[in-house]
Amino acid sequence: MPNDAYFPILAVPRTGEPAGDDANPCLSCGACCAHFRVSFYFGEADPLHGGVVPPALVTAISPSRVCMQGTEQGSGRCVALRGTLGQPGIHCDIYEQRPTPCREFDMWEADGSPNPDCQRLRLALNLPALLPRPDAENDPQGPATPNQPRAA
Repeated sequence: MPNDAYFPILAVPRTGEPAGDDANPCLSCGACCAHFRVSFYFGEADPLHGGVVPPALVTAISPSRVCMQGTEQGSGRCVALRGTLGQPGIHCDIYEQRPTPCREFDMWEADGSPNPDCQRLRLALNLPALLPRPDAENDPQGPATPNQPRAA
């Protein structure tokens, strides 16, 4: 296979060069950010406890839990989501400060199969289903190449 080959559908470069926005299917989806309630420990939004999530963007749901505004009931759009669902350029406005549930949600399972929740939500937006990760990158310890994009 030529050195500049692309993985079909996802266009993940195999050249070792940094991947562009089109290499991460999340950057043209955003479905999870407009579907799930994003709840987490309040300390992640409390600067006194080392939190980095902007406190103005969360709602208290219990004495020790908060959630991203807009997601309180589930099936609501996160206040930090920018862009149009299912369109290129959709992104998280606080990506570097996003809470743990967002950091841990991955589009692929450890074995490389697509995350079933991600698949279901993509199909509801009439987006193409994710294919399994290329075999070379199905490593439970993480991607084989440092530039392989992770889920948003």
